[in-house]
Amino acid sequence: MTDTLRPAEPATAEETGDGRQKLKRSIGVVGGTLLTLSCVTPASTLFVVVPDLFGTLGTATALTIAIGSLLCIAVAFCYAELGTLIPSAGGEYAMVSTLAGRLAGWLVFVLSLLVVMIVPPVIAMGTADYLAPLVHLDPALTGAGVMLLATLAGLLDLRANAWITGVFLVLEVIAAAVVAVLGFSHAHRGADSLVSLRVADAHGGTDPVTALLVVSGLAIALFVTQGFSTAVYLSEELEHPRRDVARTVLATLAISTVIILVPVAAITVGATDLTELTGGDLSAMVTAWSNTAVGTFVSLCVALAIVNAGIVMVIQNSRVLFASARDKAWPAPVNSLLSRLGRFGSPWVATLAVGIPGALFCFVDLDTLYGVTGVSVTGMYLLVAIAALLGRRDTHRHIPAWRMPLWPAVPVLLIAVLGYVLVQQDPAYLLWTGGITAVATLYWALYLRPRRDTHWLVSLPEDTEA
Repeated sequence: MTDTLRPAEPATAEETGDGRQKLKRSIGVVGGTLLTLSCVTPASTLFVVVPDLFGTLGTATALTIAIGSLLCIAVAFCYAELGTLIPSAGGEYAMVSTLAGRLAGWLVFVLSLLVVMIVPPVIAMGTADYLAPLVHLDPALTGAGVMLLATLAGLLDLRANAWITGVFLVLEVIAAAVVAVLGFSHAHRGADSLVSLRVADAHGGTDPVTALLVVSGLAIALFVTQGFSTAVYLSEELEHPRRDVARTVLATLAISTVIILVPVAAITVGATDLTELTGGDLSAMVTAWSNTAVGTFVSLCVALAIVNAGIVMVIQNSRVLFASARDKAWPAPVNSLLSRLGRFGSPWVATLAVGIPGALFCFVDLDTLYGVTGVSVTGMYLLVAIAALLGRRDTHRHIPAWRMPLWPAVPVLLIAVLGYVLVQQDPAYLLWTGGITAVATLYWALYLRPRRDTHWLVSLPEDTEA
């Protein structure tokens, strides 16, 4: 780790041959993995997102997450190949623009922007629940405070943030391990309950969980491990992107799946009854399995994990916005502002531009944020899979890159499954996401397309050797 996270040198703004600023290559695979795992933020996902899945899926939650994780293997293959083929801080939009056309790239950018703007406040609003053993706070105000704190941290040097997030990550892994051990040691039902597909109803009885409910829940299950894509966003700052992007993507997915899925299985078998499981009050379960001190320790670890996630997500999201400005997606004055680098080498205006609105999103209805995020993530993965299907045409076939096994079967199967999952989502969330996408398409047609020679010029960084 010392060779990956060595003391930072004063950062300076570097430029490509055409005068565009580029990010500095300053982290190796260890630092990239720490940052990427922290963006998945397994403990905060476990304690903030998973309880909602328990509320709708009951004992089918672990199965749904397992299916979602299997789908994510195919998604990770696509990200690993395209991220090494096209190592850009633009992430999905750079990959899709290069391989599937500029309009497709613009649409995936809009979907990724929805995700990167919504996910941090969704996670941040859970902070108040886990600080409750010490102090009672308003969830929206606390979430907004976490977002502002994460924004300030995001202005620092990337190596410094890798150390900070690494320490927090250790704490949240410990919290997840404690939950797993306590749940399994207080089991009230056998392993067969993990596939029993039952959920408590409002009258104290039980209802079956249908296959359609499981499919519908897959959108959120995909979101549970979604952060592994952060490795692609960091590809311009990884020292050896052709090699390290794929390693970081695949390792992060494997580690995060274990950290999340094992405690979910433990909670399912450890809950005293189906009503308690469906209620999803994980803090109360931990306290009941142990004592108040252990419950408080776990809650504080989760609160730190949420702050950790906020920091990494702001780092990731600012890189996306920075890259879009560098690629001239906006009017010239906006591009100039968003592409500025600060004294630590971070895109400071872009960092503020994602952090401050994120604080305001903490005052929006949480169910709406969840629904739009699930639809956006599914749509984004669908477009990435299409790009992966096109990724070996013409000159791209000969560019050095990590290549996924079982191509083209993997992207073809992924496209079919994600398309089906997408059409099974709540119509209201489909309309919200579709409406935003329609507005973005108008912006493309009326502003970007007529300026195709000067705007939305997706660039790849120099110095991308293995």
